[in-house]
Formats: sequence, C-alpha cells, structure tokens
Amino acid sequence: MKASRRATTAPPNDASATGSCRRLVLVLGDQLDGDSAAFDGFDPARDRIWMAEVAGEATHVWNSKARIAVFLASMRHFRDRLRARGWPVAYRELQPGGAAWTLGPLPGQPTPPTPTRDEGGEETLAGQFRSTLEHLRPAEVHAVDPGEWRLRHALQEVASGLGIAWIPCPDRHFVCTPEEFARHARGRKQLRLEFFYREQRQRTGLLMDGDQPLGGQWNYDAENRESFGRDGPGFVPAPKTFPPDAVTLGVLDLVRERFASHPGSVDRFDWPVTPDDAQAALDDFVEQRLPDFGRWQDAMWSGEPWLHHSRLSAAMNLKLLPARRVLAAVEAAHRSGRVPLAAAEGFIRQILGWREYVRGVYWHLMPGYLERNGLGADEPLPPFFWTGDTEFNCLRHALRQTLDLGYAHHIQRLMVTGLFTLLLGVRPREVHAWYLAVYVDAVEWVELPNVLGMSQYADGGVMASKPYVATGKYIQRMSNYCQGCRFDPAQATGPKACPFTTLYWDFLSRHRAMLAKNPRMSLQVRNLERLTPEQQATISTQALSLRAGLRAASRP
Repeated sequence: MKASRRATTAPPNDASATGSCRRLVLVLGDQLDGDSAAFDGFDPARDRIWMAEVAGEATHVWNSKARIAVFLASMRHFRDRLRARGWPVAYRELQPGGAAWTLGPLPGQPTPPTPTRDEGGEETLAGQFRSTLEHLRPAEVHAVDPGEWRLRHALQEVASGLGIAWIPCPDRHFVCTPEEFARHARGRKQLRLEFFYREQRQRTGLLMDGDQPLGGQWNYDAENRESFGRDGPGFVPAPKTFPPDAVTLGVLDLVRERFASHPGSVDRFDWPVTPDDAQAALDDFVEQRLPDFGRWQDAMWSGEPWLHHSRLSAAMNLKLLPARRVLAAVEAAHRSGRVPLAAAEGFIRQILGWREYVRGVYWHLMPGYLERNGLGADEPLPPFFWTGDTEFNCLRHALRQTLDLGYAHHIQRLMVTGLFTLLLGVRPREVHAWYLAVYVDAVEWVELPNVLGMSQYADGGVMASKPYVATGKYIQRMSNYCQGCRFDPAQATGPKACPFTTLYWDFLSRHRAMLAKNPRMSLQVRNLERLTPEQQATISTQALSLRAGLRAASRP
C-alpha cells in the first residue's frame, strides 16, 4: 500500500557552496513563512535554503492523496517565491520515477545545472538532510522547530552527529511559546483550556475591554451549539475556490501516478496553496460565513462539507497565513459591527485558545504522550475508515467527505469518526495515524493532542475533563445523517440498534469504576444504573458481536 521508493544523491555542487556555505536554512513543508525567523540575517551570497520532497514523509503514515498534494503544491510555490527574491534554494522534487535536485540562482551561476537523478541513498528526510550536510558542510543550520517531535529529534541528531551547529529560531507564527506554556502548566495536574484561554485574551487584549472580556463573558458556548433542525442550513455562501495553476496541476498529476495506491482523491482539489490565496480565503470567510459561524459551528448536514466554516486551517498550519492576522481580522470584523460577538469569540477561541493550547500540550508532554492509552483500548481500526464503504450512514458521510476532500469540520471529527473509535475501543496509535494521514491540515503538534487527548481520552484526562461520549441521538440532533439509515439511534439492542448507542452503553459499563469518580460523568453513570442487569447483559453481548464482526473484517 506504499509508493515505490527510489532515493536520490546529494544536491549538485557549485563553486560558491564548496567549503564556503555559512548557513543552511532548513525549511519544511509546514514552515512556509516568508517572514520566518530562520531567514533573519540571510545572505544570498553565503547562505543557502534547503527544501526536500521525500516519499518517506508520505508513507510514514499512509497519507491521503489530498494531504500529499497540499504539502507539495504549497512547497513548490514557496520555493518559487524564494527564488524570485534571488535566494539560492536547493530543492529536491519528487518525480514519477524518482526525484531530482535543482539549484536556484547562485552568485556567478544564474542558470541552474542539470538536475541529478535518483541513483542511490536514503528515502527519508533525515537521510537526505545528512547527504546534504556531508556535501556542503555548512557552518550552521538555522531552523524553526519542525511540527513533529520525530523530525526535530532526527534532524538535530543528524547535525549533531556531523558536528554542525543547530541554531534554533523562534517560531513567530504562534502567540505562546512552548516555554511560556510550560510555565503555565507548572504545578497543574490537569491542563484546562479555559484557564489558558483567559490568560491569552488578557495577554493579547483580543476582545477585551480593559481587563474584562468584551460583553462581560469569556465565552459564548451556550449560543454556539445550535442544530439546523429539519429545514436544514438553507443558503450558505460557498467558500471561494482556487483552481489549480500549472504548478499545482503538475503536483496533482504526480500524486495520481506515484501515490496511486494511497487513499482518497485529488479530483476536487482547490485548496489555497499560496499566501495570496490564503489571504483571499480569509477575506471571503470573514465577509461571507463568519457572521453565522458561531451559531452553527457544531451542526452537520449531508452534502454540505463547508457550511459556515473557514477552510483556513491548512493554510495556517503550513504557515501560509499568519495566525495573528486571522485573529486581528476577526476582531476587527466584530468591532466594526459586521460580525456578532458570539461568532467572533467562538472563532477566536478556536485559534487563540484551542490551537495554541494543543500545541503547548504537545511540546510539554512529548515524546511520551504518543504512547498513552489510558482506557486500555486494543481494537484495530475498521478497514472502512480508509474507503468509506460502510452501512453506518453518518460514518459513510463523514468518511467519504474526508477521503474526497481531505477535510471534515471539528464535530465530524470529534463526534462521528472520533466518537465511534472511542466507543469501539480502537488502539489510540491507530486512530492517531489515520487522522494524521487523511486531513490536509494535519500536522502532528495539532493532530495528536486533539486525537489522543480530546477525542480518545487516551491521556486519562490531562486535556479533557471527561470522555466526550454520546449515543446516536446526538448525531441525530446535530445532523440529518440518520435519515434513511437502517439503524435507530433510540435503540441499543436488536437488529435496528444504532451501533453508536449500543457501544455508548457498553462503554459506560466497561469503564464504570473510572467514570463514577468523574463528577461530569455522574449523570450518565446513574442512567446506566437504571438499566436492569438483563438489559446491560444484552447490550454487552451485542457490543461484543459488533466488535467481533469488525475485527474479522480487519484481518487480511
């Protein structure tokens, strides 16, 4: 199920680089920020930028075609912008049969040499990086931290092993540094968003009136949880689209050919992959959908993947769009009277609160955080997660949308796909690998805490104050997914029982002792105790049968 691998030689040499490369600036696929601190003091005559497309990064987890395409298209556009500045960029480009290195403009050498084709070496990012360092021998490597602990560790180890100084550069994209978050977390047994979020509001002054929150409330969650009801969403302005240009079309052709066995599709690809496109997407969201974002942010509807959501997360996570610019635009829209406070606060809470918070959790708790499995979950991920071929209507909608577009909004991820794996008891590492693979906005620092902590409760409550569990009635209330489904969310047993409802009651039963100690779960545990022993036994039997059937489908 993985792409064929042919590795490359080191990038071609040139007189300006041999023995005289002062600084190699490392740029990864989620670091496409033209104002990055890694470029501070950059001298085109003595320094070089290093970027590499490596098939191993597409197969580390079984990346969807859309995710691969977003990263590669964005990287190639960023390379071209750097070269337009006259900056030398050593760039490794994947091709259908291998890969090739090219050089950007260099002093005394305006025309790049003929690319070196794949002939040997390693098909990993660390391996390619090692080959380059051995070849160029720069005095220093300047880099912003990668978005994965795995890569930070591997790349720093390469530089250290060769005796080359690794110069870490601050990540100006984020509001809160890992060091600041560590100070916030010091002495806390639990890390709660609400306390962190209030600190960030006070620190930045966003939506503040002096030292008090604008409007007198810190959040407007109570106003931001509505469903569409039977009438549906009505007219929602479609997001601005970004038809692929020649560079992106080349990437899409490459992905279709080289990564043909990977899940999903790029046939509907229209993501913003440049800063200009990302800014246009932000402007469109603020004017067209932000005013109703808060009220409907949790609602779902079949055939409506975008609704009032922004489509900005991928551009932000690849750093095509500065987070501070997004926050400022949303606040300005409220203060000018164009956007209700509840909508502005709900969106700012996601960026200034949740996004910064999960990054802090990630760097504070890695690498051990990846191994956590607080509920002892041990089921395999159902194979239909990679195809969308299931009779469970809500899962079919969410999964096929994910595979077609590389996108699902936060409630589809938390309360449909994530809820099912939590209730089923899927191994957290497998759930994590799937989320990291299929979504175009997935970078491990943001994806892992959301999955292990928020969605799967695998960290034992470090992030979330309770497991987010519900019966199929939640999905019925927040969407139209249950219409036409043969399962009844009101039934826990029998041939029409909704798997979500069966597994919900079974989850409460299996984890009763732990949940009974959680004040926020006491009502749900009491509801379980109202069921007769016979009812509980029947639910357990049906849940065991459901798991056995899915487990059998997972075997080769």
